[in-house]
Amino acid sequence: MTNYSQFEFRTQPWFDQSWFDRSNFQGFSKLIPMKTIVIHCFDPRASEIPQAVADYFGDEVYPGENVLDEAGNRIGNTRTLFAVSNAGGRALSALQSVATMDYLFQVQNVVVVHHSFCGATAFTPEILIGEFHEHHHADISKLFDRDSLAISHFEESIKHDVELLRASPAVPKHVKLYGFFYEINSGELTEVVRNIPA
Repeated sequence: MTNYSQFEFRTQPWFDQSWFDRSNFQGFSKLIPMKTIVIHCFDPRASEIPQAVADYFGDEVYPGENVLDEAGNRIGNTRTLFAVSNAGGRALSALQSVATMDYLFQVQNVVVVHHSFCGATAFTPEILIGEFHEHHHADISKLFDRDSLAISHFEESIKHDVELLRASPAVPKHVKLYGFFYEINSGELTEVVRNIPA
């Protein structure tokens, strides 16, 4: 069996766990200046969404370049925007990533983007739950928030996801939230909602 522990931070001789105590931890921002998370659909037709968001904000670096040490090891990156992709680009599926990225990078912005002709607009939550039960004999109805399983109306789903993020304890209250619609054929990105703390 291969031992991959040699590639873990905590197994390195120079690693000090006290660096990661919240009172001392400064995050990895000096190595990777990440500040924005973009949640979008994993549909390959929508792969330009992170770049469109970076262009929209104007002060983001995406995709960025690796920073190397003298030995050629990758020790950082210039990217400021991190993409999280999932079915439909739904916020619920990204909450754990938001909490983790805030700890590691002190996130400033979380952006939700839903795109035109998304597969999540082709069915209802009831159809998905019913088909899964019929084909796999498993009840997934209690596993997910029904309003996050499909997209029945773009503006409502974007607003729902931004509200879900704002209400979640996994999203720090200082984080700025944005919701966008992306038209995959024209590449047009439209801001639908923004929720910026006072």
